[in-house]
Amino acid sequence: MDRLLPRLAPAANTEAATLPLLISAVTGMGGIGKTALAVEAAHRALAKGWFPGGTLFVDLRGYDDNPVTADQAVLALLDALGVHGPDLPPTTARQYDTYRALLAERQDRTLLVLDNVSTPSQYLPLLPGTAHHGVLITSRDRPDALPLRVIDLEVLDPDESAALVTRALHEADERDDRPAREPTALRELTALCGHLPLALQIAGAMLRRRRHRGIASLVAEIGKGADPAAVLDNGSSGTDVYGRSLLLRPVLETSYRRLPPDQARLLRLLALAPGAETGTEAVAALADLDTEATLSLLEDLAATHLVSPVQDGVGSASGLRWRLHDLVRGFGAGVVAGDAGLREEGEAARERVLAFYYRWADAADDRLRWWPGSREPERFADRGQALAWLDSERAGLVAAALWAREERHADTAVRLALCLGTYLDWRRYFDDWITVMRAAQEASYRAGDRHNEARAWNNLGAALREAGRVEEAIDAHTRARDLFQAAEDRHGEAAAWNNLGSALREAGRVEEAIDAHTRALDLCQAAGNRHGEASAWNNLGLALQEAGRVEEAIEAHTRDLDLCRAAEHRHREATAWGNLGVALRKAGRAAEAIEAYGKGLEVCREFEDWYGAGQNLRNLARAHEHANRPAHAHTLWLQAADAYTRANAPTEATQAHTRATELNETEI
Repeated sequence: MDRLLPRLAPAANTEAATLPLLISAVTGMGGIGKTALAVEAAHRALAKGWFPGGTLFVDLRGYDDNPVTADQAVLALLDALGVHGPDLPPTTARQYDTYRALLAERQDRTLLVLDNVSTPSQYLPLLPGTAHHGVLITSRDRPDALPLRVIDLEVLDPDESAALVTRALHEADERDDRPAREPTALRELTALCGHLPLALQIAGAMLRRRRHRGIASLVAEIGKGADPAAVLDNGSSGTDVYGRSLLLRPVLETSYRRLPPDQARLLRLLALAPGAETGTEAVAALADLDTEATLSLLEDLAATHLVSPVQDGVGSASGLRWRLHDLVRGFGAGVVAGDAGLREEGEAARERVLAFYYRWADAADDRLRWWPGSREPERFADRGQALAWLDSERAGLVAAALWAREERHADTAVRLALCLGTYLDWRRYFDDWITVMRAAQEASYRAGDRHNEARAWNNLGAALREAGRVEEAIDAHTRARDLFQAAEDRHGEAAAWNNLGSALREAGRVEEAIDAHTRALDLCQAAGNRHGEASAWNNLGLALQEAGRVEEAIEAHTRDLDLCRAAEHRHREATAWGNLGVALRKAGRAAEAIEAYGKGLEVCREFEDWYGAGQNLRNLARAHEHANRPAHAHTLWLQAADAYTRANAPTEATQAHTRATELNETEI
């Protein structure tokens, strides 16, 4: 309203009044409240005295099966202007002439509201020939025939959505306290409605009828259905108190039916995409089209407000992402589910986008784990590019990996899940990591693929350990070890022993941990697996520290560091430096420890490993505290808090910031 109403105000000077006709348009998807906003704006403008000639309102029903034509609408407008019966000109051309002449002669400024316009042919012939009057158009499509002052309506925010439903209940009965009693259920309901005003109105009406049932009961009912719009329509009365339709599906159906075949196909396929937002390249894979053709279709759909573009900051077509409203997604998926041919088309599209995600996730994973001398991955020139792509596609990648639960897509989805581990660990998305690994493990078990099942158990154990679920991690790594042993996969068995040792150490079972890491070390040395050997030395050093065997720990971490340097494994070198620093500090060699932390910090910053940077900064801060340099320690704690924040580690960030504050207060 704050944007629209000022546009209806009369010109502030006579020069502005002679400018060409200016038209305001309110656009947005069906059910978003365009008509309600236009009518309310008209009422307010009339109350301010801006339109002493009143309002001429025509519903052009542009999205009905039989929309009102301009020729039909001009008759209604002439009738409103007092021209009817024998005074009505006999031909259409003369009717338009009379209509324009009356508006040109009309001294009192009048607002013409053309509601529900779908094509320029509906409104262009009805425009006044003078800028003296105001014109307000509402449409689901963005009109391009004339320069317009357009306001694109978005869905409500969560607070506004909750307020709308609450108001609907209180208007019927001010004693209805369900919103206050069930605030969480109310938020869930508004989310299921996609914060779309029409859907929220229907939900409010349903709640009024089921007065003695809680909001949670409606949430559960809608949540059970694949298409929320269908559930809401089944419970709707059909019309509101003004006789206007309170049905969602017809609104979506009419918008869908008006699309050209290629746009309708893309909309259906986009409804099947994994994740709430999908990048242009992924949409192209879904549709089996080149990127430019896909982008053109997406832009056309965006003009109908069935798809929304979301810019991720890259500033190019490939940086654009596309979002379907949840109700449109449910509707599109329902259209596909109802037709055997469309289902097969949809499954083929899902296979294509899954293959797309796997190809580039595998390449990104190769880049994250790349070391000099190994094969150069596709596409990504450095780790920064790989991480940027993984960050932008994370929601879709995780959702696609969960397709492992479906037999048809299980094989590729399992491989996708397995190559996401390094990334999800780096970014500390442990819940996502656990979820995709469970899906991969279960799918591999069903398929009898014991090798991938072992890998999934091993990855799952690492994720569980990082999430603090140590006993579950021990069980997962034990299962992985046994499966690798049965398959006589010595590399896999070594990795499982190594991870099992880390879980045992965190569970306080230090001697068992030392034994596990020693077994891993022996297997790696026997197989000539230098990278695995380096990791085993590192973890053995940590276990030895826990056991109080500090000099042996220093030796183990030094071995790890030497192997990392020999292999030019720069990122792993950071871990070796950090852990060596801890062992040196415990041995009382403070200066050497500070030097080691500094070298580890340098590498972590180089790789944008912000969690590792936070760990080294934390250790440096403690070392300077012990050396009675509180000012320097204070600065390092603040830097650690910033690094942890960038690493998605809020608990550690808070702890570091608290310690910096304590030091500052001590100094004061």
